[in-house]
Amino acid sequence: MRKTIFSLLIFIVIAQSAGIIGSFFTAPNIETWYASLEKPSFTPPDWLFAPAWITLYTLMGIASFLVWQKRQFPRARSALFFYLGQLLFNALWSIVFFGMQSPFLGFLIIIILWLLIIVTALKFWKAEKIAGLLFIPYILWVSFAAVLNFAIWQLNL
Repeated sequence: MRKTIFSLLIFIVIAQSAGIIGSFFTAPNIETWYASLEKPSFTPPDWLFAPAWITLYTLMGIASFLVWQKRQFPRARSALFFYLGQLLFNALWSIVFFGMQSPFLGFLIIIILWLLIIVTALKFWKAEKIAGLLFIPYILWVSFAAVLNFAIWQLNL
């Protein structure tokens, strides 16, 4: 039981790592560059992003742990490969959007991220249905984030 809980925590930490990496590029730019951008009326308040992402990374960690438990099946290994790819693009989005201060390139990255999330969710579903379901809030949030990213890019041409 302890080994299982420890493994679960490791998977949650791995997922949270993408957020931690992204925060190094995001946090210094929130009150400066990001605050200076024109944003659409549907932009959430800044304080909402951290709890939303912490929750989503936790769900991702749980989902990846559930799939990892099925690792003896080839489809689970493939799903975990895509999972790591989408985590990479997740962190890359913060580096590009905030670090490089590029809403245009951020939009391109978030479209790739969205596609990787969809593929990962479908592969997770095939390996472990609950894991696929745990990706639904993430898909919805990144869909919203893509629309927000696009609107910010368009408003700040």
